[in-house]
Amino acid sequence: MAKFSDSQKKDKEKSDLNEKVLYINRCSKVVKGGRKFSFSALILVGDGKGRVGYGFAKANELTDAIRKGGESARKSMKSYPMDKTTIPHEVLVSWDGATVLLKPAPEGTGVVAGSKVRAILEMAGIKDVMAKNLGASNPLNQVKATFKALEELRTKEQIRELRGVA
Repeated sequence: MAKFSDSQKKDKEKSDLNEKVLYINRCSKVVKGGRKFSFSALILVGDGKGRVGYGFAKANELTDAIRKGGESARKSMKSYPMDKTTIPHEVLVSWDGATVLLKPAPEGTGVVAGSKVRAILEMAGIKDVMAKNLGASNPLNQVKATFKALEELRTKEQIRELRGVA
């Protein structure tokens, strides 16, 4: 039986993860010599099996911002409950100006959602869900609202346990 070192385990774990750039923003600052550009990147990382995370980072170079965002996303990964291929129940959540509605859908429906919410749900491995972004078009607020909605999801067993029903 082959034994793996810690670095080999980390490399294997990283290879299982999908990384996606959701949004890049270029900012400019006018200085004496002209314009100085900096970048911010919103990165999404998921394994397609219920674990997903996001990272937001800023840097003077685009590649540095993406790399830092990816590292931040890996650190913030969490698992979310699923009911077969969909979510356990409907949830409506607001974050700043963004409001996100997630509804379970019958098997075979697919992911019916806007771009940022769709990317998150697909990275998480949720295959059948209907979602609606109500309000803000700010990408970071949409992502935060979606993650807050995912955190509010509970399985039937968890709800029974909370209510004290056997």
